[in-house]
Amino acid sequence: MAQNNNPTSGEDSLIARYFKPLATDPGAFNLDDDAAALKAAGEDIVVTTDAIVEGVHFLPDDPPDTLARKALRVNLSDIAAKGAVPSGFVLTLALRQADEAWLKPFAEALGEDAAHFGCPLLGGDTVSTPGPLMISVTAFGRVPEGRMVHRSGAHPGDRVVVTGTIGDAALGLDVLRSGLVAETLVGDPVAREMLASRYRVPQPRNALARIVRAHASAAMDVSDGLAGDLTKLCAASRVTAVIDVQSIPLSQAAAGLLARKVIGIETLLAGGDDYEILCAVPGHRMDAFTREARQAGVAVTAIGGVIAGHSPPSFLDAQGRELALQRLSYSHF
Repeated sequence: MAQNNNPTSGEDSLIARYFKPLATDPGAFNLDDDAAALKAAGEDIVVTTDAIVEGVHFLPDDPPDTLARKALRVNLSDIAAKGAVPSGFVLTLALRQADEAWLKPFAEALGEDAAHFGCPLLGGDTVSTPGPLMISVTAFGRVPEGRMVHRSGAHPGDRVVVTGTIGDAALGLDVLRSGLVAETLVGDPVAREMLASRYRVPQPRNALARIVRAHASAAMDVSDGLAGDLTKLCAASRVTAVIDVQSIPLSQAAAGLLARKVIGIETLLAGGDDYEILCAVPGHRMDAFTREARQAGVAVTAIGGVIAGHSPPSFLDAQGRELALQRLSYSHF
């Protein structure tokens, strides 16, 4: 996002007006250079990147402020799951046009989130495109040397734990698309708004990062669906897991829709966009993990256990029968 040598460049004007105020870290060099610098003393730099694309990750009429928050927060969710503290991010915008009515609320919301999460803008790029709008963020975090929490550390005997509630974002997308969930909740605007917000504006669990680092043996964020992401974590750790589906935390809205059979459990387990933390916690650390999470204001729920084996995780219903899930997660291809 460094400015070029043409002082009248439209790109330069766009950057100066909307994004220079967000570049508060000294390593961003006021966006006047071609690169940024991050310093690390006795720490590892954790790097993650995610893009959100119009028509794939958000709807064409989604408000620009929610797009800014989602683009940054899906990356902050990854940073949190690694036990890291945010350090900054770079932004790439592919725009059809430089529209002030869109850019102003986008930049304002991005700046608010950058300040709130302590993750300043370091640089990036802006390009024009005839295709769909695309927002790509690469975020950086810091973690004490060698302490990043990987997917691959789970062991038999660990508890499987998730934060927050599962499945709300998938239901929120249905609400925004005026689907069956929207029709069912037509008389409940509070539930409709809650679910839509869960899709549009994730709530990354950065308050839990140090607690995850202190207690979890493995962790990742739930982005593509709980069932599929747990399968990835187990595969990386060369273990498997048994999950009590009745223990999976659901919002009141999701539980109500499930009880009325408007949706099936697979919708919640495989829907994606939850951006909660999924982790394996050794049994002897569960009490401390739960207590510290509560103090941090983040709800955590144990939903099963890690066992030896190489098969996909088992999801058991109230009668102890294994569910035959046709779909585990969202897939781009």
